[in-house]
Amino acid sequence: MTIDEGYIKYASDWTRGPAPDPAATDLLSRWRRPLYAAALVGHYDDLGVGYGNISVRGAQDGQFIISGTQTGQIADTSGAHYCLVTSYDVEANRVACTGPVEASSESLTHAALYELDPNIGAVVHVHSHPLWTKLLHRVPTTAENVAYGTPEMAREFVRLFRDTEFCTQGIAVMAGHEDGIVCVGANLEQAANRALRMQHEIE
Repeated sequence: MTIDEGYIKYASDWTRGPAPDPAATDLLSRWRRPLYAAALVGHYDDLGVGYGNISVRGAQDGQFIISGTQTGQIADTSGAHYCLVTSYDVEANRVACTGPVEASSESLTHAALYELDPNIGAVVHVHSHPLWTKLLHRVPTTAENVAYGTPEMAREFVRLFRDTEFCTQGIAVMAGHEDGIVCVGANLEQAANRALRMQHEIE
């Protein structure tokens, strides 16, 4: 496991503010619970960092609500653990956000995924070593030399969406981000269930 796991790599313009839309954060919290229970979202105690994050598309173009950085250890989240990304620039490696917590270290990747298709309404990024090992190079997989939370990773998902079944299956493995798997869906239920079903199949 890389020691920089879970840390923000983009330039962050965070404004501390109130929790985002309550209906959206309630939905995110509700679907995060089974992901946490399945250990698809959680905390690496040996590294002292959290893993996994979820988001939903926002009401305005170019915005989305995402779990905050280093919230993986929290079993039952509330609005206090989510942030609204108000703007971003993938190529400039910059994210602007507002909320009680700073946006997840994977926010650039989520931003790039929402740009792929207006029908993508939610993104779920989970971790599972058994699942990652099983799916690596068997489903659409990012290049091994591309790290998480970078513009290069964002571009990798553009490539996968254009050239592989990722556009229809909604599942991809991050080869350069050990244990990392991304699921997208029209809504949070579809995205989360894609991850949960895969996990149940290997249990």
